[in-house]
Amino acid sequence: MKLSTGVEWSLHCCVVLSQSERPVPAARLAELHGVSKTYLAKHLQALARADLILPAEGRDGGYALTRAPETITVLDVVQAVDGKEPAFRCTEIRQQGILAAPPEQCVSACGIAKVMAAAERAWRTSLAGVTIADLAATLDINQLKNILAAS
Repeated sequence: MKLSTGVEWSLHCCVVLSQSERPVPAARLAELHGVSKTYLAKHLQALARADLILPAEGRDGGYALTRAPETITVLDVVQAVDGKEPAFRCTEIRQQGILAAPPEQCVSACGIAKVMAAAERAWRTSLAGVTIADLAATLDINQLKNILAAS
């Protein structure tokens, strides 16, 4: 499974936002992570559309989480950035070509589709079980808070 770099960037930004007492500007988030401000802005917009972060207007504007980091999962962020479509899409290849099976033999999913669906469920369940707060707990929060306070 391949996720976009936007997922990584968005997760890191959500962790930063979870530790900030005030909204953090997009330019500051990009600077903190050494990434493109323009490309990051696209992903911040996706997070805002998914109601995970809220843009704050004004001189001290920026972004803030819309709810507690304990309630935002990694899966929420992945789906906001990369969409909700499954990684595997069965095209019913077993009904094509020389080895084609008749439609009446294909009324249920084949073994390949079943194993891929099970893997997808396991992957999503795993990501749904980890929150932004869980990720923040793995970092040196004091260093992050000091940097944010100096902003």
